[in-house]
Amino acid sequence: MVDSWTTSMPETISILKSNIKLDPGFAAFYSWARKNSVPVVVLSSGMVPVIRAMLIHLVGPEAADIEIEANNVQPKPPLNDADQRGGWTIKFHDDSGFGHDKSLAIRPYAEAIKKLPREEQPTLLYAGDGVSDMSAAAETDLLFAKAGHDLVTEGKTDVKKVAEKTLERVHSKD
Repeated sequence: MVDSWTTSMPETISILKSNIKLDPGFAAFYSWARKNSVPVVVLSSGMVPVIRAMLIHLVGPEAADIEIEANNVQPKPPLNDADQRGGWTIKFHDDSGFGHDKSLAIRPYAEAIKKLPREEQPTLLYAGDGVSDMSAAAETDLLFAKAGHDLVTEGKTDVKKVAEKTLERVHSKD
């Protein structure tokens, strides 16, 4: 699908800036997180330069500090220049079905937290809305999911299992 795009990366970002809105509450959440020294990491199946540009555009220059783990952009022959039409393509983060197995990015944080004394262990939370978020949701203590999106859809037993596993983890810390 990405290979069907013929816009340059700057054109792509410009189009997205004109058409994408920020989730309500994210800017306030990020401001609170910064003030309270709560790290925010964006895990996405999108592309780092697009996500970075959108965050800065929609949140402000302070969003440049947000850590992003996502797919990237790479030059595409014969032009090999993302600033030219047809000169870029996606570089997947890994070989998983979604191009980025987010659980692999969360696991080091979860393992580091487990090494802390129990009373010092922070709660690891994850917010997501799509099927590419399933594996990551299973690695965290607390899951926030948007109703009406792929992660929370009536009849999906996987979501129920993830929620039950998450609740078990939270209660086992008590």
